[in-house]
Amino acid sequence: MKETLKATLKARATPWLLLAATLTATAAFVLRVYQEKGFPNAELEELSLRIHERARDYGKGLRLIVSGDPVMGANLLRSTTDRMSVAAEECMRMEGCGIDIFFDALSAVLQEQRTGTAEVVSAGVSRTSVPPAAQAQPTDQPWASPALPEMSRAVSLLRGIDLRELIILNGPVKRALNDWLTWNRPRLADAYENYLFLREETAPIYQKADLPEALLFALMAQETGVKVHAYSSAGAVGPLQFMPSTGMRYGLVYVGGFDMRLDPVASTKASAEYINDQLARFNNDVEKTLAAYNGGEGRLARLHRKLTSASFWDPELYYSVPTETRNYVPAVLAAAWIFLHREDYDLEFPELEVGTTTIVLREEVSIGELTICLGQERNRSGWFRTLRNLNPRLKGDERIEAGEKIRMPSMLVPTYVERCAGSSPLLALARELHDAD
Repeated sequence: MKETLKATLKARATPWLLLAATLTATAAFVLRVYQEKGFPNAELEELSLRIHERARDYGKGLRLIVSGDPVMGANLLRSTTDRMSVAAEECMRMEGCGIDIFFDALSAVLQEQRTGTAEVVSAGVSRTSVPPAAQAQPTDQPWASPALPEMSRAVSLLRGIDLRELIILNGPVKRALNDWLTWNRPRLADAYENYLFLREETAPIYQKADLPEALLFALMAQETGVKVHAYSSAGAVGPLQFMPSTGMRYGLVYVGGFDMRLDPVASTKASAEYINDQLARFNNDVEKTLAAYNGGEGRLARLHRKLTSASFWDPELYYSVPTETRNYVPAVLAAAWIFLHREDYDLEFPELEVGTTTIVLREEVSIGELTICLGQERNRSGWFRTLRNLNPRLKGDERIEAGEKIRMPSMLVPTYVERCAGSSPLLALARELHDAD
């Protein structure tokens, strides 16, 4: 069976519909064999079921293109490509996964799909009939697995020093831990889920700056709960809450009428640069750096010059900063500590596929309308915040023209194809509510 599959995959001229049928049948064969003989473990069983589902979605995408819906078909192919490639890599890393040739071959075929839909010609659809924006193409952002293989140890390293060695679990930090794990736990859970969908773009920025990912998450969680469109009464804006003057110093200006403080990638870059500047100023003192981030670097610089040898926790310095800053510093440290020790506190977050895909809209729709028709698929709170975070330049209540691109979680594309186009009753309801006065 494996040799037959390899031959099929290497046949570049194989019609796409036949190839899709072969992949689907092969996935079904693999699944049936394991069901008859028993899976080596539950993890492999779950992965095999996912592979089978992805193969079906791939076939659906090809059928949509052949039946005259190239936009939705290309969207589904693009999403399935990302998700199937990740499943193949997951199998390669999984102990006991004995179907490597199958997954390797699938990954190769799906990668070829990224070069275009020319092969669809063999099924009777010319490439020229597929709008350029809808033709299969690589996603704008590379897929990163949910774990990002933890980027080695970059998740915890600050200039080569493990952040866990720098955080002092004193009274204020322990109180902050208590807050995050009790009344503020819902905010922590929401922040973590919001962060996962921005992680593939933002975490490598902190890694490159020699800063720990745990600190990035903690700052975003404390500042805004990882909400990109956040505004404070004091004038701070964005997921990392830059004030106008500080934002301008670090390149967060208006571009084409858009406030770059709202861009999660740009604001993360600015944040990394700012944190490193303050660490240099305060002799790598994390607490003083965080105090400067919240309470103003000028105030901390004066205190630092006056009390050079004092730590942030020294009463003379500690009680010289505003109450907000005295609460802020331990809250960020506690959030970072939890990020690094989730298992110690029995914290369980939903297992999510956090890869994102850029799709082309088949028809005019707003993010709000998308949220309604996507429902609560794998997210108890719905997808409004995630879609807004992934598309910071788009307003939630303004319709986006057909043919425009939008980023969304890859796992939602099949739901989008099924529920958010044409005669979908949910989409009709969403439009009715959108147009209500």
